[in-house]
Amino acid sequence: MLFSSPKFIFLFLPAAVLGFFLAPAQPLWARKVWLLAVSLIFYGYWKIEYIPLLLFSICFNYIAAETVTRRRSGHSAKMACICGVTVNLLLLGYYKYTNFFAGVLGHLLGGMPPQQPLHFDIVLPLAISFFTFTQIAYLVDVYRDPSLHHRFLDYALFVVFFPHLIAGPIVRHWEIIPQYSQRPLRPDTTDRSVGVALFLVGLAKKVLLADPLSQYVAAVYGAAAQGTVVTWFDAWLGTIAFALQIYFDFSGYSDMAIGLARLFGIKFPVNFNSPYQARSISEFWSRWHITLTRFLREYVYFPLGGNRCGFARHAFNIIATMLLSGLWHGAGWTYVFWGGLHGFYLVVSHRCGSSRKPGGGWMDSATESAPDVSRCWPCWSPGFFSGRPRSARR
Repeated sequence: MLFSSPKFIFLFLPAAVLGFFLAPAQPLWARKVWLLAVSLIFYGYWKIEYIPLLLFSICFNYIAAETVTRRRSGHSAKMACICGVTVNLLLLGYYKYTNFFAGVLGHLLGGMPPQQPLHFDIVLPLAISFFTFTQIAYLVDVYRDPSLHHRFLDYALFVVFFPHLIAGPIVRHWEIIPQYSQRPLRPDTTDRSVGVALFLVGLAKKVLLADPLSQYVAAVYGAAAQGTVVTWFDAWLGTIAFALQIYFDFSGYSDMAIGLARLFGIKFPVNFNSPYQARSISEFWSRWHITLTRFLREYVYFPLGGNRCGFARHAFNIIATMLLSGLWHGAGWTYVFWGGLHGFYLVVSHRCGSSRKPGGGWMDSATESAPDVSRCWPCWSPGFFSGRPRSARR
């Protein structure tokens, strides 16, 4: 059920909002239980068989976080955190990357031609990348500071809250859970007005701009795929249209998500900030899909050592982070190449010093919140679990 679909706009959303305001603001759990229920209905509308997987993921990660909190520190707490992160990655890897790696392995062993890769009948669960990343961040942060652990209802609602569940933003627990854990959810007139306005802006981006552009893009790229000679003008126009389509589609969906959350009195972080106005590739990544960039920066780039190494290791850290970003977007060589290409661009940008200029890019701004380390480390070493999120210390 897409946010732009008539079923969502005219059936699901009115029912969700009406039930929310009919539920009493006191006790605190009443409206939270309602939002949890409608979020599970929203998720199950696509394929109800995967609700048990989502519930298992929530319960498993909460138990792991509870174990970390009870053990506080020491070997057992660290092992619980490592086990939790590993299980999350294994589940994500199985559902999203099994066919990709099986095809690569089959090709390397010479048993399968590229045209007929090895394929398993695995259906990718909706939003598994988003709720996996969200819970990995929570688990690692709780290991770093057990006081960040929350009650189960607050945690479950944070994970499955339907505005961000399907396509982000990738929200963090310390910016969302405190908004409803200790106070009633009572959105005021400003919340409702801003929420409706943001939702309509996002809907316009999606329906009036992204969808019409996608038809032209499909025609141009489809013709090229069939061997038709595309003119210079059509090729460039198709490429520009594709760039605009991706932006309006993704940013429009993020705007709708932020607006929907605001209707219930919950504020999400901004996810896009006019990325095509960036003056460098580094600045572009500080404006495009900001919440994903933040996650990769704090949980991949920093643990690898960030920019506190020599140039060769710094370049490796950037490229490795962007390769993972490419794989996160999709299981295919196109995404890997895209991530590696952007990693190369970022290395060149940092080498030339463009990220140190005013309004510099995400690597430069990341330095301020990086853990204080004396050496570079792999992500499985103690450095991965040290420190606390910058915003959690405020």
